[in-house]
Amino acid sequence: MEFVTEQGKQPNEQCSTLLLPALSIGNVGQLAVDLLVSSMKAEKIGYLDDPFVLPCVGNDAYGPIPCGELVLPLEAYQSSSSRLTLLQQRSPVIKGMMVEFAKNLANFAAASGKKHVVLLSSLDFGKWQKIDMSSGLQIYYLSSTNPDGRDDHCEQLGWKKVQEYNPAQRCWKYLSTLAEGNAMLESNLPFEDDLEEEDYYPSLPFAALFSCLKAKGLKVTCLLCYCSEGDNIQDAFQLAEAACKLLGINPGAFHGKFPFIFIFFEIFPFIF
Repeated sequence: MEFVTEQGKQPNEQCSTLLLPALSIGNVGQLAVDLLVSSMKAEKIGYLDDPFVLPCVGNDAYGPIPCGELVLPLEAYQSSSSRLTLLQQRSPVIKGMMVEFAKNLANFAAASGKKHVVLLSSLDFGKWQKIDMSSGLQIYYLSSTNPDGRDDHCEQLGWKKVQEYNPAQRCWKYLSTLAEGNAMLESNLPFEDDLEEEDYYPSLPFAALFSCLKAKGLKVTCLLCYCSEGDNIQDAFQLAEAACKLLGINPGAFHGKFPFIFIFFEIFPFIF
């Protein structure tokens, strides 16, 4: 993975926290990052080139009028006032290469001096075992702070740990082994079509990223919400607000400040 700096821009070493999406159902993590980049007026400082991410190109994602500024698969932004680096991913990873991509990203994060990595992602509503909508959308988390994934700060914020996380479960254990660079026979692992309920969570991109970043000794916090495909703008707001609370950023700062893609969703919801 290679980082290319924008001409005239320089990464701020004080931005020791990295926030990025883990692609999943509804693209909620990506929408949340778009919201944070737009509302914080984060400056683009460069892009990442990785052989395991599918190439794509588009027009400016944040301006209301196309200005001809190209958008690439992996772009880096920074908010010096919040001491935060944001990475937006707009293209999926090549099938079967998620762990390799996660290793590359973990190496980049460690080499660039990041101390804390926050992953924003979503989970399939159909996999939710204990549904409780009494308090609205529930934020779930997974942290590297303790071996069981628990984090006192997240608990104080009222979030629930992903109960399905079990580091001794075969697929989680397999991910951990790969992340640490050890070879392991795959004969006892299920094929993709034979995944059981307990295999769902470790099969997702956030799990590979979590395992590889953790193996590098970095603090990792995953913020997750359950959703379905469709208009997930509200879910993105909730996830972005949770990220602000976690990092001590004023969550009210981004209300009313929408990236152009959000306005497009509101005008043409029937497309999605």
